[in-house]
Amino acid sequence: MPLDRIALVTGANKGVGKQVASELVANGLTVIVGSRDLTRGREAAADIGGGATALQLDVTDARSIATAAAWIRERFGRLDVLVNNAGISHTQADFTMDDYAAMSRASTASIEGVRAIWDVNVFGTLAVYQAMLPLLRESSDARIVNVSSGLGSLTETSDPNYPYRSTFGPGYPASKTALNAMALAMSIELEGTPIKVNVVSPAFTATALNDFQGTESVEDGSREVVRVALLGADGPTGTFTLWNGEVIPW
Repeated sequence: MPLDRIALVTGANKGVGKQVASELVANGLTVIVGSRDLTRGREAAADIGGGATALQLDVTDARSIATAAAWIRERFGRLDVLVNNAGISHTQADFTMDDYAAMSRASTASIEGVRAIWDVNVFGTLAVYQAMLPLLRESSDARIVNVSSGLGSLTETSDPNYPYRSTFGPGYPASKTALNAMALAMSIELEGTPIKVNVVSPAFTATALNDFQGTESVEDGSREVVRVALLGADGPTGTFTLWNGEVIPW
């Protein structure tokens, strides 16, 4: 791969996104830190250091996405790596995991809340893909990594013995199932091209998504995202893997 690789990480001002951006910079890439709030994006880019540049990007705002794509084209002329990391798990300001479980069932989930989650996790990811694909096609060997969750696995959730089966609901978990479907559609569209599309679950990582109650560190959760983003020409496409490299069934 060329050494002057250009990467965009959405939702990169904190959590897994920021860690992935930092590690990609450490691997010699120029990383665009996508952030809905530009001030926070600039703070994250400053923390990461040389090689990181902040860019305002709200994945739910078509104008913001188009402006970001135009900026990348003018500045770099192409995109080599797209990490679709931006995501939300809820719309409440304060909550406990017990609260989250109670308000996330099919019978109790707010329709407005579900729409808001899907707008970011599903439609936002698809919108960014569509806007950035022309730039990715300018690369000789682009990579797309969609940050998902093992909770989105229908195969796992269908198993009565799956330990997280009871947490599946129409909000965050189902949005990740839909995200996986979008990623599969991307990989099918790009079959026969040098662009690889893969899905990674960072596992139950301690971030704002779960009120920092996760059991894995952001360093562990980011490891597989970075590995897949840096896949060589002989690497796979259309895979769904966990933070430790384990394959997750769809």
